[in-house]
Amino acid sequence: PLTLQVKNKAPAEVQITAEQLLREAKERELELLPPPPQQKITDVEELNDYKLRKRKTFEDNIRKNRTVISNWIKYAQWEESLKEIQRARSIYERALDVDYRNVTLWLKYAEMEMKNRQVNHARNIWDRAITTLPRVNQFWYKYTYMEEMLGNVAGSRQVFERWMEWQPEEQAWHSYINFELRYKEVDRAPLLVIVHPDVKNWIKYARFEEKHSYFAHARKVYERAVEFFGEEHMDEHLYVAFAKFEENQKEFERVRVIYKYALDRIPKQEAQNLFKNYTIFEKKFGDRRGIEDIIVSKRRFQYEEEVKANPHNYDAWFDYLRLVESDTDAETVREVYERAIANVPPIQEKRHWKRYIYLWINYALYEELEAKASKRTRQVYQACIELIPHKKFTFAKIWLLYAQFEIRQKNLPLARRALGTSIGKCPKNKLFKGYIELELQLREFDRCRKLYEKFLEFAPENCTSWIKFAELETILGDIDRARAIYELAIGQPRLDMPEVLWKSYIDFEIEQEEYEKTRNLYRRLLQRTQHVKVWISFAQFELSAGKEESLSRCRQIYEEANKAMRNCEEKEERVMLLESWRNFEEEFGTDSTKERIDKLMPEKIKKRRKLQAEDGSDAGWEEYYDYIFPEDTANQPNLKLLAMAKLWKKQQQESEAAEVDPDKDIDESQS
Repeated sequence: PLTLQVKNKAPAEVQITAEQLLREAKERELELLPPPPQQKITDVEELNDYKLRKRKTFEDNIRKNRTVISNWIKYAQWEESLKEIQRARSIYERALDVDYRNVTLWLKYAEMEMKNRQVNHARNIWDRAITTLPRVNQFWYKYTYMEEMLGNVAGSRQVFERWMEWQPEEQAWHSYINFELRYKEVDRAPLLVIVHPDVKNWIKYARFEEKHSYFAHARKVYERAVEFFGEEHMDEHLYVAFAKFEENQKEFERVRVIYKYALDRIPKQEAQNLFKNYTIFEKKFGDRRGIEDIIVSKRRFQYEEEVKANPHNYDAWFDYLRLVESDTDAETVREVYERAIANVPPIQEKRHWKRYIYLWINYALYEELEAKASKRTRQVYQACIELIPHKKFTFAKIWLLYAQFEIRQKNLPLARRALGTSIGKCPKNKLFKGYIELELQLREFDRCRKLYEKFLEFAPENCTSWIKFAELETILGDIDRARAIYELAIGQPRLDMPEVLWKSYIDFEIEQEEYEKTRNLYRRLLQRTQHVKVWISFAQFELSAGKEESLSRCRQIYEEANKAMRNCEEKEERVMLLESWRNFEEEFGTDSTKERIDKLMPEKIKKRRKLQAEDGSDAGWEEYYDYIFPEDTANQPNLKLLAMAKLWKKQQQESEAAEVDPDKDIDESQS
């Protein structure tokens, strides 16, 4: 086969893109074609021929695509323009057979009949349309408007009633209401709220009644709306409208009741507008008390929201209860207290109950002091005691407060029974102390002795209890019992504060002027501990004994202490002892004794030692002070070396001074 040879393969000078080709084609489409020549029809035959050709064109278009409704409408409108109403009806009917759901088709059909004043035909079409497509509101609007324009009010009302049976949207109901109002038929206005029970519709209904001066009916509408929505679906707009209605009627007390009722039940975040309107109302018509009530109500809402969000937030309950107690009646306060104490901590651990238990305490105190209801107070205490899991922990405060309450009620047996039960169920130091304090105030000393015995059986290591028991016997004048109690106490194998106990025992013997027994106590104590404070206290006791040999005894004790503490690792304690001894000698000693104690005083020197970190690595050096006692034989070589070093340093300083002085004399002579 022959192939064409391209001679010039260079690109053309003018390049044309596909976009340019398409744009050019589109532009040429818009070029105006010359209009067709006008035809003048002069006789009937030409007219019939024109109609035939035109109808054939329309029919061909319809036959090509039956579903294009615009072709049907153009065809019918062309027939209508020729006043061929029957043919136009036939075309519309044929089109409805094809697509009876087309809204435009029905509208054009009915408009054609109305334009040509075919009222009955138009009614027939509208009836068929609303029967076939009852949810198309446009048909109903057009139908009712046509009947009203024709003056057929009854027919229009009948159409509206048929429409309302389908429960259309709100605008349809408003159209019906406005229709009745136009003809002063107020009683015939329909109840929109039955089908659309929204808040705005209830408000419109009430305002409608108010506008026509049916104030009692308007109030009933608002009341029905409040009852209809209940407390589960409350809306602030309804109550604001209700309150403003009552305000217009000068019913100010009713307005306050409405606002307070709504504020007590609507959540705070949904009642901002309500608060605002209530505040404005009180500023206009209320007094200072009313404004304070608003503030209290607002705070109550805040606390309600807090406790709803977290019922175990006991601090919020405390604030809420404090607010309620200051402003409301006893029943409301009790209700809030019952709600608060119902939130029992979920975990039986004392740290979770510490805040909760104060709700019960405050409840009981409120019933006793504010409400003056002793019977309810007793019930509160008993319920609280039953609730606490005493096997795991208890609260001595509750038991003691209950007992004190019963005493205030002059019911001593119940108070003793409560404290006895507490000691039997869950003995605690605080309970024993409170019970003993009670019996002491009642001067029941035999009961106090029994309680101290039980207390010491429960906690024999408690030195304070032993001391208090002995002091009680001392006050009662039974010295032998007090001394026996002290002996039992110091004989216990384990004590929490033994030094306090021994000091109390020694002070007791000193008060009784039993100096020999006091010395024996000191000796017994020194067998257990060689603490420097014991020695100093022993020496001061001998000094205060006031006898002739007191100074020699005191000096002897200091000497014993010094000998005993030579092997003590804590050199600071030994220094403390020597300083106390020196003070004694400065006040009561002679020159020889003072010189002797000065020789015993240690020398303070600075030393360095190596530090180690926790991982064993070197952490550097630190300086510290050490004491060197002249009596320590182990340190004598060091002391001798130290003395020689000091002497050498002194000699060096003197020689340097001698060398400087001659030069100074020569300078003076030359000057």
